[in-house]
Amino acid sequence: MRLFIKRLDDAKDLPLPKYMTKGSVGLDLYANVKEDTIILPNEIRLIPTGISISLPNGYEAQIRPRSGLALKHGISLVNTPGTIDSDYRGEINLILINFGKEPFTVRRGDRIAQMVINKVEIPEVIEVEELDSTERGEGGFGSTGL
Repeated sequence: MRLFIKRLDDAKDLPLPKYMTKGSVGLDLYANVKEDTIILPNEIRLIPTGISISLPNGYEAQIRPRSGLALKHGISLVNTPGTIDSDYRGEINLILINFGKEPFTVRRGDRIAQMVINKVEIPEVIEVEELDSTERGEGGFGSTGL
């Protein structure tokens, strides 16, 4: 499997997404901001990455928060994980939110999220009158205990 990445014209100076260790499954994504961008507490900001990707059919990219930013600064993604479909060719943008108590500054080239590539199955959708039964049945939201 190959992941084709295109750096957009205004992001040629930024590194390509990369795995930071041999055991990493998430490629770090970089902020393609022109100037420092402050995210106030409880504020949501769209942060560009300066890249587009091409995934083969049967794959998706999930965009996830970086755990260090979440723990130390309360920075996360509003729609986590975000999904990038195999037919999307536009720029990857990140919807960051500041759950912290202090303003957070995003600087050009900061590692602000990670991208995980997954193989997915695309099932045939079939409407039925009844579903098979299970021991759990319709039990949800805490039905299995703490």
